[in-house]
Amino acid sequence: MAFWHLDMTRHARRKLFDLGLVGPHRQFFGVAGAGFSALLVLGPVLVSGVTPVSLLATTVFYAIGVALAGLGLYRTFPHSSLGMCNAVTLFRLLLVSILVLSLLSVSGDAVTIFAVAVLALALDGVDGWFARREGRVSDFGARFDMEVDSALALVLACLAFQNETAGPLVLLLALPRYLFAAATLVFPWLDGPLPERFSRKVVCVLQLGTLIVVQVPFVPPMISGGLVAVSALALIWSFERDVVWLWRARAAARV
Repeated sequence: MAFWHLDMTRHARRKLFDLGLVGPHRQFFGVAGAGFSALLVLGPVLVSGVTPVSLLATTVFYAIGVALAGLGLYRTFPHSSLGMCNAVTLFRLLLVSILVLSLLSVSGDAVTIFAVAVLALALDGVDGWFARREGRVSDFGARFDMEVDSALALVLACLAFQNETAGPLVLLLALPRYLFAAATLVFPWLDGPLPERFSRKVVCVLQLGTLIVVQVPFVPPMISGGLVAVSALALIWSFERDVVWLWRARAAARV
């Protein structure tokens, strides 16, 4: 009887786990809920000129990001607990949301933007370190981290253009990831797996580092423009290298 009860308990927990009511799903949305509260409290403190509309739009942005990540977690996450790695990435999503609030509030607060962006970049890699240390490495975690990086680049590029600390060319630094994603709709083979490359990580850090530097108003236009141009060329080279690799992998698979 005891064994039957234990088996039923495990079966019930398995059902709850499948529904996302226990395990990493509950942990994920618990951390995300804490981040939502922090956004509502800290956002107006850190960003000047916040309006109800800008705060509402920012919370919608954060909620969409959490919902998409939660869907990916539900579909593909292989571990029984969330781990610090994914909690750190969630915190980075919160930092990106604070930058979105600054963008929508047109605050132009360079100090806040710079500090939040530096913290977001500094934590990029901490999540990976935790994943390896805790044995929580997963395709979900890598994809989540990449999408947060892409969102960070997009928001920083828009902030630099809005605050006139960089010219229109800076917007090119935000586009490659989204253009690549759009291209996969036309060419599905572009959505194939890619090998790990250290150079890809270096280019990402260069991209985000450049977007952070150009937030500073007193950086000379010649320096900011040169950094943007170098970063844009590095991004083009990195994506071109991945496209060529995927094309060759497709050709090899056909053979």
